[in-house]
Amino acid sequence: MRDTRPKRRARALGSAGVLVTATLIAGAVTAPTAGATADPTSHRGKDREARGVAIAAAKAARTGIDWQDCPADWNLPKPVQCGWVTVPLDYAKPHGKQIKLAVDRIANTGPKSERQGALLYNPGGPGGSGLRFPARVTSKNPVWANAATAYDFVGFDPRGVGRSAPISCADPQEFVKAPKPDPVPRSEADKRQQRRLARAYAEGCYERSGAMLPHMTTPNTARDLDVIRAALGEKKLNFLGVSYGTYLGAVYATLFPGHVRRMVVDSVVNPSREKIWYQANLDQNVAFEGRWKDWQDWVAKNDATFHLGTTREAVQAQWLKLRATAAKKPLGGVVGPAELISYFSSAPYYDSAWAPVAKVFSEYVAGDTQALVDAAAPDMSDTAGNAAAENGNAVYTAVECTDAKWPANWKKWDRDSTRLHRDHPFMTWANTWMNLPCATWPVKQQTPVDVRTGKGLPPVLIIQAERDAATPYGGAVELHKRLKGSRLITEKDAGSHGVTGLVNACVNERVDAYLLRGELDRSDVTCAPHATPKP
Repeated sequence: MRDTRPKRRARALGSAGVLVTATLIAGAVTAPTAGATADPTSHRGKDREARGVAIAAAKAARTGIDWQDCPADWNLPKPVQCGWVTVPLDYAKPHGKQIKLAVDRIANTGPKSERQGALLYNPGGPGGSGLRFPARVTSKNPVWANAATAYDFVGFDPRGVGRSAPISCADPQEFVKAPKPDPVPRSEADKRQQRRLARAYAEGCYERSGAMLPHMTTPNTARDLDVIRAALGEKKLNFLGVSYGTYLGAVYATLFPGHVRRMVVDSVVNPSREKIWYQANLDQNVAFEGRWKDWQDWVAKNDATFHLGTTREAVQAQWLKLRATAAKKPLGGVVGPAELISYFSSAPYYDSAWAPVAKVFSEYVAGDTQALVDAAAPDMSDTAGNAAAENGNAVYTAVECTDAKWPANWKKWDRDSTRLHRDHPFMTWANTWMNLPCATWPVKQQTPVDVRTGKGLPPVLIIQAERDAATPYGGAVELHKRLKGSRLITEKDAGSHGVTGLVNACVNERVDAYLLRGELDRSDVTCAPHATPKP
């Protein structure tokens, strides 16, 4: 699941509140047949792609990166610098078609004697841009001030994202247009409509971006990461990955264990082949319901501020009433149940959204409908933001659908969604429709990498909130088992997605100790939660 709302896109696996539509464009690029690409799960395919990435990395090391002031329309002011790294579209054919990846950096703030290299960052998605990462230094973010003394902060747009050979599956303005159909079906006709939309979206991906689709995989992005490492002149990689970025990091660690220096993974995707990606999304439905209830409990405790009820049940009743009203007649003509789920899902995602979402909800109940419309409706005038939202959703779909085999039998989707919806209704059906294009995906679906410790892999630092909705806690436990020597820091009784960006000394000090000195605790650590939001 990932959040596809314009201007509110989460750098994470995402929430699925906006349901996909597709406008098919005649004359778009036609994809090659799936058989034209080496199968990365075969020994022959692995050997060819391993040689391909070695060739590409050696070339990148010789070429380097021509760092310049960033283009004005990138909105990355000095002293951030921008550049490009060239990589093969298909690593089995390293001398074939090439694509350019956008990268940026800001130099370490300490003296040269303290510099420990570049720290590369991926914020998640799939489909998230990392180009804002250097801004953590320019904004003087205190959480990252110590690490910034030793590391250049380097961000990049992964393949298909933003400025790196971007892909598309639909006309952006059509994609964001509201209201979408109610995610919760009331009839078989509703389900058939959603199935048609999902199939049309998959077809739109093929027609608009078909040549890229077979190569839009996590292993290829991990190979890109190694080429970027080489282009930076770094012998080994320092990496920070959040949400989907943890899976990217885990795959990189498996493919290139001897190339890792330091790796921090935060809010962990379960790397088990059995979880990637269908089961992982089912697990999210359960976790989102739990965190939704956490937020409702907090709202009820602060009824003096929000006036939405003194119990979770009372807050839920207000939600169901709002949802029913919007289902009968979309608010402002544009905010129906799909848009409500998209907006309200930010509360289970991030503690920082608890108060703003509750405030808008409170204002609605008090009679101010416009505040909710302004918050939840797409801004049709924001063409750049809408294009970014459509692109992010396209990459999310392309990577997850191509990475792994998904059920093709609608009966399984229907059965699993109906079962889960009974006890976990907040997100289940919205998440189903978000991912259903994978059931009719037009290119070959691959077998996920078997994430394991490889020769030369140093200890990895794993950080996870206990009640995370987007990446449930079991994922961190599973990765910890698979990466020998890793350490797991658990933020107990907390659930905000993306722990390393929060102020929690117990976590922050350990991240600094690891990045700056390579120090880890002798055993796993449990930290108290960060401060609870105030209304």
